[in-house]
Amino acid sequence: MRALQRLIQGKVLLLTICAAGIGGTFQFGYNLSIINAPTLHIQDFTNETWWARTGRPLPDHLVLLVWSLIVSLYPLGGLFGALLAGPLAIKLGRKKSLLVNNVFVVAAAILFGFSRRAGSFEMIMLGRLLVGVSAGVSMNVQPMYLGESAPKELRGAVAMTSAIFAALGVVMGQVVGLRELLGGPQAWPLLLASCLVPGLLQLASLPLLPESPRYLLIDCGDTEACLAALQRLRGPADVAGELAELEQERAACRDRRARRPWELFRERALRRQVASLVVLGSAMELCGNDTVRPDPRPGGGPGGGREPAPQPPSARPLQVYAYASGVFREAGIPEEKVQYAIIGTGSCELLTAFVSCVVIERLGRRVLLMGGYCLMTCWGSVFTVALYLQSSIPWMPYLAMSCIFAFILSFGIGPAGVTGILATELFDQTARPAAYMVSGALMWTMLFLVGLGFPFIMEGLSHFIYVPFLGVCVCGAIYTGFFLPETKGKTFLEISEELHRLNFPRKSPGPTWRDPEVILSTEL
Repeated sequence: MRALQRLIQGKVLLLTICAAGIGGTFQFGYNLSIINAPTLHIQDFTNETWWARTGRPLPDHLVLLVWSLIVSLYPLGGLFGALLAGPLAIKLGRKKSLLVNNVFVVAAAILFGFSRRAGSFEMIMLGRLLVGVSAGVSMNVQPMYLGESAPKELRGAVAMTSAIFAALGVVMGQVVGLRELLGGPQAWPLLLASCLVPGLLQLASLPLLPESPRYLLIDCGDTEACLAALQRLRGPADVAGELAELEQERAACRDRRARRPWELFRERALRRQVASLVVLGSAMELCGNDTVRPDPRPGGGPGGGREPAPQPPSARPLQVYAYASGVFREAGIPEEKVQYAIIGTGSCELLTAFVSCVVIERLGRRVLLMGGYCLMTCWGSVFTVALYLQSSIPWMPYLAMSCIFAFILSFGIGPAGVTGILATELFDQTARPAAYMVSGALMWTMLFLVGLGFPFIMEGLSHFIYVPFLGVCVCGAIYTGFFLPETKGKTFLEISEELHRLNFPRKSPGPTWRDPEVILSTEL
C-alpha cells in the first residue's frame, strides 16, 4: 500500500505509466479481443467482395482460408515487431520507439476504415499485420521503458502496469465489440479502426514526459538529461543517491556493446537469466490460460441466429475460446447473455492485475509466480474432473464455470504480469533489448502454436484436455521455487552480482566496478 501511495505522489511517473500503457500493451489486448466480434461480418464481406469481382461466390473453404490469414497475420506481425523492438529501443530510445510505433497503428486504422468502401479484404489482412507489428514493439519496449524509469522500490509495481493495460484492453475490446455498440453488421470497419483512438492519445501525451534515465546516462552518456529526467520523475525526492547508483551501473557496462539475441545463449554469465526467460516465458503461454478464456461470439459469431460454418484449426482465433463458451452454455446461461459473462472473465484478469500491482513489492516476484501456478494447478484439476462428470451430475457445469473464473484469477495473480518484467530485472542495460527480443519472439511463436495445435489436442484428449497444461503449471512452480532469484527491492547491480554468483558458484562473488566512463555507442 505504501508503494501505491508513493506512486500516486509521483505524478509525472504516474502520467508516464498511463501514456505508455494506453498506446502500448492496451493496444495488444484491445486488438486481440475485438477481432472476435466481426468474424461472420468479415467472412460475408470477403464473399461479397469476391462475388463483385468475379461474378461467382468464393467457396466456403477459401472464405475460411482468408479468415485464417486475417487472424494468423496478427501473431506474425507481433513476431516481426518483437524482433524490431530491440534495434528501435537502442537507436531511438524507449520513449521515441513507442511514439514511432504509432505509425503502424495509424496506417492500420486507415486500412480498416476504408476497406469496405474500397471493396478489399486484402486491406484488412495488411491492417492486421501492421497492428501485430505495433503490438510486438509495444509489448517489449513499454515494460523496458517503465522498468528503467521507476525507482527500485517501485520497479515491480510500475512494470506490472503493463499487465493491467493489457487486461484493460481485452475488457474494452469485449465491451466495444458488443452487438449493441460496434459489433453490428454495419459498424465493423469502425470497430477495427477504433485502435486509432488510444494511438492518438499516446501521441498527444507521451512527448511531454521524460525519457528513461538509464537510457540517457548509460546509452547516450548525457548526465544532465538523466538528472533532469530523474528530477521530473521523482518530484521533490532527493535523486543524488539514485544518480550515484546509475553511475555505478554505467561503469559496470563500460566498453561493452549491446548484445545480439543469439549471443545471450552463448555467454555463460547469462546462463541463469536466459534459462529463466525461456522456461517461465514458455510456461506462461503453455499453461492453458489462453484456452480457458471463452469466445465472445454467441453461437460462434455475432450473426444472430445464423450458425457459422465449421472452422478448421488454422482459422480459429488466436486464443481458442470455444471450450469455455460451451461450459457457460452447459451451465444454463442464455445464448444472448454469454457475451456478458465473457466480459466477466476479462474483468477477473483486470482485477487480479491491479491486486498484483499493489502487493508485488510486499510479497515479491517468486511468491506471486509460485502461488499463481499452484492455484492454476489446483483449479485446472477440479476443472478436469468437472468436465468429465458434467454429463452425469447436474451441478457439475456450474462447478466448471466457477473453475474458469478461478483459473483466470490465479493466472492474473502472478504469471500474467510477473513474467513480463523478468527481462527488465534479470538483464543489464547492454543485454536488456536483446532479452526482450528473445522473450517477444518466444511469446508470439507460442501464441501461434497454441492456437494452431489446441483443436487437435482437444479432439484427442476430450475431457482430459487440461492434463498437459497442468504439467506445465507444475513445472513453472518448481522452476520458480528452485532456480529464480528474488529481485524485490534490489538495484540492478545487486541483481547482477547475485546472478554472477549463481552462474559462477566457485569463482569470485562478482565483477569489479570501474570508474564511470561515457559510453558513446551501444550498437546492436
